Amino acid sequence: MNIQEYFGRISYNKPHKDTDLQTLTAIFQHHIQTIPFENLSMHCGEAIELDLQSTYNKIVRKKRGGWCLEINHLLFWALQELGYDVCILGANSYEPAEKGYTAEINHILLKVVIKGDSYIVDAGFGGAYQMWQPLRLISGKDQPQVPGIFHFMEDDGTWYFEKVKRRHYIPEHSNNDFPDTPELGNIRKIYRFTLEPRHIDDFQELNAYLQASPDNILQKKSICSLQTSNGLLALVGWTFTEMKYNYTEDTDLVSITTLTDEEVEKTLKDKFNIVLENKLVP
Repeated sequence: MNIQEYFGRISYNKPHKDTDLQTLTAIFQHHIQTIPFENLSMHCGEAIELDLQSTYNKIVRKKRGGWCLEINHLLFWALQELGYDVCILGANSYEPAEKGYTAEINHILLKVVIKGDSYIVDAGFGGAYQMWQPLRLISGKDQPQVPGIFHFMEDDGTWYFEKVKRRHYIPEHSNNDFPDTPELGNIRKIYRFTLEPRHIDDFQELNAYLQASPDNILQKKSICSLQTSNGLLALVGWTFTEMKYNYTEDTDLVSITTLTDEEVEKTLKDKFNIVLENKLVP
């Protein structure tokens, strides 16, 4: 495994001698704009191995994406190689349908310490709740980014990660809103976590469970999403969505297309630069 090969994969060619926030931010943005969040392996009969060599080969050499366990593990390795003070954390994601957080840890994220300040770095959430820059680990402070306003709330050692929702404008829809589009200012809970350091092996059981359990969202839907310079692309099943952030004030522009089987494969190649070795069943 080679850090220069990883930089080639994420199209990063700037200096990286300093382990500072500016370099971290640049690497992170290249990472999320070139490596899709995707679970396509599960939907084309491929097992997902949770070891660094397998993850590296899949994402760097085969130019695939991955889910949080893979994407953030690869980023953890890269930041460690560069000399950053970085550790893995575990989170419980919020499930809107259940109106609560999962009982078991089901997500990994990274904490990076720079000059005594802690930052949360998470390249593996995907979709519209993907941060675009490292977020300072500070409770109660709004941190605006292009995708929206993020913030953390801390309560007795547990940290809660949230985002202020924005309206969605969909030209094809007569009412120009998702039915569940909230009023501005509504908060979308994303996940909760503690600062207890984890090891990737702590997630082996989760990795196996997610691939075997029929009732989790990753089994029910084939997902591929990628951040762009001004929004995001997402392919969920046969539905392709393009989102442009802050198209007008506090409103994101959303375009939705339903694809045929043939178009799914072409869209993966053209929009996400993914060519699958095995047949995808969306």
